[in-house]
Amino acid sequence: MPEKQRILTGMRPTGQLHLGHYLGALENWIQMQHEYECFFLIADYQAMGDHLDDIGLIRRSVLEVATDWLAVGLDPEKSAFVIQSYVPEHAELTMYFSMLTPLNQHQKNPTLRAETAQLESEHQSISLGFFNYPISQAADILLPKAHLVPVGEDQVPHIEYTRDVARRFNRLYGDVFPMPRARVGRVPRLVGTDGQAKMSKSLNNTIYLADDPEAVSNRIRRMVTDVTGENPRLRATDPGVVDYNPAFLYHDAFNDDADEVAELKERYTAGTVSDREVKERLTEAINRFLEPIRERRAWYEEHPDYVRDVLLAGTQRERAIAQQTMDEVRQAMQVVYT
Repeated sequence: MPEKQRILTGMRPTGQLHLGHYLGALENWIQMQHEYECFFLIADYQAMGDHLDDIGLIRRSVLEVATDWLAVGLDPEKSAFVIQSYVPEHAELTMYFSMLTPLNQHQKNPTLRAETAQLESEHQSISLGFFNYPISQAADILLPKAHLVPVGEDQVPHIEYTRDVARRFNRLYGDVFPMPRARVGRVPRLVGTDGQAKMSKSLNNTIYLADDPEAVSNRIRRMVTDVTGENPRLRATDPGVVDYNPAFLYHDAFNDDADEVAELKERYTAGTVSDREVKERLTEAINRFLEPIRERRAWYEEHPDYVRDVLLAGTQRERAIAQQTMDEVRQAMQVVYT
């Protein structure tokens, strides 16, 4: 047993990170890196599942994701940043788990079903690699014997799936893997600027961690304030609804001036403040939040060799553990021939 319990979590390298990533994951990771032995995975295998036709995006994004992680305050001295494909044991354990998992159970995974339906609705073909990614995620989590997995609300079913895989393996071959638990962040899911249930690059409803002040202002200016369409405000003197209003959800999450937020809510419901002022105050708050991240990010962008060194060092740390785990797995399964 390590001195600290282990965490494995990660992201697919498919572009720059946004405020939804921060609130749903990174904020939690920053706190947990001081308490746990953390492995943060850049899951490039999984990105290939639906981005194989754009390897250039994945290549760029590996460095982009690591840069964003450093910029928000993840410390490579405390945690390991890992490139998934540079640890071949991830693929090996995925193969063994694939042999153990019944197809009908795999097909019942709710997140996989939802994402498959979305791709089909967009008339996109589904590769076997994409279809198998829940098994790959289970292998990612169990390879370093992670005890805790910080995730967004929509990823909790994957952790239950991983626990099922671990139980099946342990029942057949002995207790090799711990039972990982999910931990959801302060705000389980951040709505998009358009009011959609989730901030998403594909929906263009994001505010990126790397956005400059003008970009933030433009994105917030277009933000919807009535997600139901039932209470449109035609004038600033119309009483407004605060609940489920994206502008106020963002104020609650990112405005460090609680008194200002309370005052705006009171005035909004009374019809004494405009949507424009609410958004202008939100723009100021988010730019205030992002400014130190921008400053750190600028330094790392000027020193890409440092970012690469961080990735290689963290990957080596995880691979040493991965090799030990796979020795145990092969011995337990008796997949040893010499």
